[in-house]
Amino acid sequence: MAAANDETGNEQDAILGEAYARTRKSLIAKLDNWEDQRAWEEFYKIYWRLIYSVAVKAGLRSDEAFDCVQETILSIAKQSKKNLYDPAQGSFKTWLMNMTRWRINDQFRKRKKDTAMVGGEWENDRKTAVIDRIEDSNAEVLTRLWDVEWKKNVADAALSRVKAQVSPKQYQIFDCYVVKQWDVKKVQEYLNVSMSQVYLAKHRVGAVLKRELAKLEADAD
Repeated sequence: MAAANDETGNEQDAILGEAYARTRKSLIAKLDNWEDQRAWEEFYKIYWRLIYSVAVKAGLRSDEAFDCVQETILSIAKQSKKNLYDPAQGSFKTWLMNMTRWRINDQFRKRKKDTAMVGGEWENDRKTAVIDRIEDSNAEVLTRLWDVEWKKNVADAALSRVKAQVSPKQYQIFDCYVVKQWDVKKVQEYLNVSMSQVYLAKHRVGAVLKRELAKLEADAD
């Protein structure tokens, strides 16, 4: 059963990975004549999964969610180019949430229009969403969903940065002991390391992680 679940998880990761690469390539092509293209690639790498996860949990299909990712980031890039984002009006985290919510609503409007054209079951499908569609979306529900996914995304992004800054062995120890929460003895036996190595990795990698988390959170203020 566990093996089957692993295979399913790997298959889903492969599908997501393929869609990610395709969407990223399309997005960057649209940003071709813009400055700081590399910065937008980094932005996409950090935030695509957050936008995608919230979109799916709000009721969009995977293909719709990827469209939402691309349209959200394109909208942000256009606004940034025109200096329309004003930090004095609120945090980047809230701004990104609102930009995502509007693009989610766009996808539901598009689905409603397409469904109406083919006589589909819009009303029945409407009941399956986590939030109400279009302009009357439940902002409170979406905000709670966003907060949960935001924290997870920040942690994942920070860990990705940490992985590039520490040795593979230390990261592996940290992953088993801190992330997976194995007990010390299991980590020692599985990785053939000493107790002092486990605690040293926890301290050193943990310090780097704390620093990267602070950077990401500061960027969101």
